[in-house]
Amino acid sequence: MAWKVGDRSKQFLMGMSSSRVSTLQFSRASPLTLLGIPTFNDFAAQRQWQLEHMAAAFRHWSREGYVEGISGHISVRDPEHTDAFWTNPLGVHFGLLKASDMILVNFDGKVIGGNRSRPPNAAGFLIHAAVHKARPDVHAVCHAHTVYGKAWSSFGKPLEMLTQDACKFYNAHSVYASYGGVVLAAEEGDRIAKALGDGKACILMNHGLLSVGHTVDEAAFLFLSMEHACQGQLLAEAAAANGLQKRIISDEEAAYNFRMESDYETCYCEFQAYYDYEDHMLKGEFKK
Repeated sequence: MAWKVGDRSKQFLMGMSSSRVSTLQFSRASPLTLLGIPTFNDFAAQRQWQLEHMAAAFRHWSREGYVEGISGHISVRDPEHTDAFWTNPLGVHFGLLKASDMILVNFDGKVIGGNRSRPPNAAGFLIHAAVHKARPDVHAVCHAHTVYGKAWSSFGKPLEMLTQDACKFYNAHSVYASYGGVVLAAEEGDRIAKALGDGKACILMNHGLLSVGHTVDEAAFLFLSMEHACQGQLLAEAAAANGLQKRIISDEEAAYNFRMESDYETCYCEFQAYYDYEDHMLKGEFKK
């Protein structure tokens, strides 16, 4: 096989004994490293940390223009009550949400903690409950009706590996290609969870995007990255319609990029740039 530019680094990394390889490992040879996912000694501290990062994700969504009326929701599994998750109250603008606004709801749909002044989104509950039940490894789920995600979803096709960033979803995303209207039945949520399978994200045809993660930070970053990948795909399709030829990344290169950049710790660290920005700009207001 002919090696291309940069493949000496690949040879080194592919030969490493570690079962998890990511771009963060380049920095681990240095005493200067990025802070990874923290650990906690008690559930209360972990819960508060999760809710603060969840609120920051919503503030980031507001800044990115992901608001579409009262649609869109994020959920985070409770660290203690693992058959329940936190989600946002119905009808509150993403740009106003704080940690104390979130609602704790169990898999039966009963509110068991948190904010009781508003209900959760009914359609959102059905989607998130189904995913959390089907995927014990998933601790956070993101879904919103974003412009480029909706536009690309109308084709009912997966993303092509057109860019390095799109490779985060190489063989790790799917399409739910059976649009059934607004999700108001548990069966529809179950079908979405089945379409997601063991992947990182799902394109819901004629609807929008859904991403999952070990942390809300990972799920939020993957959502952003997928929205950008949809935007890039649409631009590439428009250029291709005028005669330009798309160049698809090979399976070998896409698999390598996936191993390097889709690790849950790497995606967590990717989102911290946005978290820190919101924290600075809002002076921590969303943590209340």
